Amino acid sequence: MSDRIVDVRITPIAFRDPPLLNVSGVHQPWALRSIIEVQTESGRIGLGESYGEADTLADLNRIAPALIGLDPFALNALTQVVYRCIGNNPDIGAPYPPDGDKARASALGAFEVAFWDLQGQITGRPVYELLGGAVRSHVSYSAYLFYKYAKHHADPGYATDPWGEALTPLQLVAQAQRMVDRYGFGSIKLKAGVFEPELEIAGLRALRAAFPKHPLRIDPNGGWSVSTTRRLMPALSEPGLLEYLEDPVGSLEEMAEVARFATMPLATNMVTIAFGHLPRSVALNAVQVVLSDHHYWGGLRASQQLAAMGRVFGLGISMHSNSHLGISLAAMTHLGVTLPNLSYACDTHYPWQEDEVIEGGKLQISKGQLAPPAGPGLGVKLDRSALARLHNNFLGCGIRQRDDASEMRKHQPGFSKQRPRF
Repeated sequence: MSDRIVDVRITPIAFRDPPLLNVSGVHQPWALRSIIEVQTESGRIGLGESYGEADTLADLNRIAPALIGLDPFALNALTQVVYRCIGNNPDIGAPYPPDGDKARASALGAFEVAFWDLQGQITGRPVYELLGGAVRSHVSYSAYLFYKYAKHHADPGYATDPWGEALTPLQLVAQAQRMVDRYGFGSIKLKAGVFEPELEIAGLRALRAAFPKHPLRIDPNGGWSVSTTRRLMPALSEPGLLEYLEDPVGSLEEMAEVARFATMPLATNMVTIAFGHLPRSVALNAVQVVLSDHHYWGGLRASQQLAAMGRVFGLGISMHSNSHLGISLAAMTHLGVTLPNLSYACDTHYPWQEDEVIEGGKLQISKGQLAPPAGPGLGVKLDRSALARLHNNFLGCGIRQRDDASEMRKHQPGFSKQRPRF
């Protein structure tokens, strides 16, 4: 019996975000997301979560009316609709563009998760079973450390940040200890490219001393030059210091150059972020670990295909994260338990987010791991009052496009987002 789509709703939301530092500046007081609801004739509602900036919202709202009448199991039909609306080419068999297709893939991923959620509800099965079944019971996540200010600049609504300042190696260790104590994380990632690299390496050494058994990663987000990375390589190569080095430089060609002298794997979510990027990435041996993200690789099915490509070419696979809520985390976790070659603990910003939009509040990470929420589909439902509150935040926050550089200029008027910074 068919249960076709009769309504699609896109609700932009905003939730509080701490003043986390990165190479582009500092997080604004509000993070933007969108909540997708795809409703069928029977009243079932499939959920998705995506970015909330103006360009993404325009794409999602352009596609939404064209989904009416589709079968939630018709993922190829969904893909054709998205390709027709974003790029005006419904040929889903055409080669992937070598320059990437993030807008198209992001829109597909947003709706595809909601379709999977509906499929699970209709069949009475969790999404991970529809994706082929679990090869592990839980997904491991990593503590995601940031240098940060104690509070946002002149923001009375967020005057007190419960995490406090983290600008020194000792403060980083305290931040990591709090995360490990609370969530049990077994690995640690440091967002870098903020300060002189020697200070950030001092932070790594302090973390290694405090957590001798935890794998460490550092991510300068393309903030270093090739020559700086070469100069730092002896320090980064200290025995047992790094599990991998993520995006030290900002282009595929530069990553390939670094790979020729690096002593550890290079990971990326910047230079290889689409299927069209893979041929040249492999030819150059530019990266050894790809951080998947179903939000911009094209959904859960595409992420499984990426993991299979990792097996073909010997690439490690993990997951990238941005500021997100529980619908995204649930989708990541359903996907993660199905990937046989999920080689590393996944990134998540989830501990930094205080708000939630799903019933029951935040999902609970324990011992650094999370199991897929129980129940059919994604296993999560919308908290309608929370959705309304976060939508009102969006209407009133005044932010429509993420701009870490402008926010940083409130703290440092002369700040430039030019890369490389060092």
